[in-house]
Amino acid sequence: MPENLMMYFIVFWGFVMIGLMSIGGYFMFRKFLKRMPKEDGRSLLDIEDDYIDKTRHLWTPETRTLLDRLVTPVPELFRDVAIRKIAGKIGQFALETRAREMTTELVVKGYIAATPKRDHKFLKKALEEEQIDWKVYQRYFQQ
Repeated sequence: MPENLMMYFIVFWGFVMIGLMSIGGYFMFRKFLKRMPKEDGRSLLDIEDDYIDKTRHLWTPETRTLLDRLVTPVPELFRDVAIRKIAGKIGQFALETRAREMTTELVVKGYIAATPKRDHKFLKKALEEEQIDWKVYQRYFQQ
């Protein structure tokens, strides 16, 4: 009987390890795909970096603090990646509108655009905690 129990234990942990390795491989593959160059020779991550570099001088301490506070619900492990993705989208909108400095509207619009739709209810809650009326930005949630 103890031999069978040990065998079940080994098989169970074998499946757990295969499952965890599959999940990790999935996320590594997604990152690999983002690093792959597109037709123009630049990857999605290169484009994000470009937007961030071109708009770095537009950020004010207030807008940077606002972004940091909005991202606090994101787990610490993923926060840097989230800030980079959101800052890239905000930078894209700032360049498209030829903004002279980052505004609350640009930060919120970029945050909404960079956030998956399934997380919008958490974003609305974060905006309410910052005493920002998210209903003003309702049109951005629809896109």
